[in-house]
Amino acid sequence: MKHLITLLGCLASLSSQAQEVKTEFDGHKWEAPYHLSQPKDWGLERFLIPINFAPSIPYKGVEDIRFTPGWAKVNSDEYWTYAFLWYLDGVAKTDEKIIAENLKAYYTGLFNINTDSAKKASVKLIPTTTAFKKTTTDKGDVATFSGTIEMMDYLQLKPITLNCMAHLKYCADDNKTIIFY
Repeated sequence: MKHLITLLGCLASLSSQAQEVKTEFDGHKWEAPYHLSQPKDWGLERFLIPINFAPSIPYKGVEDIRFTPGWAKVNSDEYWTYAFLWYLDGVAKTDEKIIAENLKAYYTGLFNINTDSAKKASVKLIPTTTAFKKTTTDKGDVATFSGTIEMMDYLQLKPITLNCMAHLKYCADDNKTIIFY
């Protein structure tokens, strides 16, 4: 009987490990239930939310990013130009304050995972600050917000200000929220 219980425990463990492997997310193979175009030469990245580098953001879903060809090229007009969409489970409560808090956590975490301690020690760091306000609602949006993100550019280790629009949409039939930045 003791061996049977041990065997059942092992089988349950193997079963749960197999389920974890099956549910591993592959952003390049994931088929989005929406259309977000990918212009020629633009990069694509997708990952699950909650976001590992910004765990205080309380949502569950998928982040879908499109990078311009010049987003990481310092001398390009497209430097730090990209768009991302959060495809979220349920009706995600949001307003200008929540957007500001989430993006502050997001860009603080992004800087931290892309900058090692030696680089951080070599420059005068500034904290990430964000400011958003509700603006004229774009057609099809539940609400539209505009704002800025002042942060340390981890590519150059210099302060940078990003300008941002956030478009809030609900898909009631699917019980999803979309925030397009």
